[in-house]
Amino acid sequence: MKKTKVEDVVTMLAEPIADSLGLELVDIEYLKEGGSWFLRVYIDKPEGITHDDCQALSQRLSELLDEKDPVPNSYILEVSSPGIERPLKKPGDFERFKGYKIRASTFSPVEGQKEFVGDLEGLVDDKVVLNVKGREYALPLESVAKVRLEADF
Repeated sequence: MKKTKVEDVVTMLAEPIADSLGLELVDIEYLKEGGSWFLRVYIDKPEGITHDDCQALSQRLSELLDEKDPVPNSYILEVSSPGIERPLKKPGDFERFKGYKIRASTFSPVEGQKEFVGDLEGLVDDKVVLNVKGREYALPLESVAKVRLEADF
């Protein structure tokens, strides 16, 4: 779950703005798709995100990004909800979503596999602990590439 320098700097700039608006900063992605660079900011709040929330954060963050200029390329700023399959990144996420179904992927195989889908038991001793069909796995945090909530229809 490694971030680029741009993502780290933008996180430091965006977090106080999100807090002041009563929003949770969930994730930031800086990536190239096609020929364009995108800076994606994902926000959430307990009652869900509105268009006005996205617009308020986008406007204030855009002004600060123009002033500080931490992004080396021209980019498209997008602010949105993380969706139903939101990423789990912060220690508090693993507590908040205990008991939820998650999908975790690792950089290298753990017990012969790199993809795990099961019920989140939490973050214990820097390990993502999940139950997959009655079997418990403890994935070392440094080997985890991504953890997302898994939509269960």
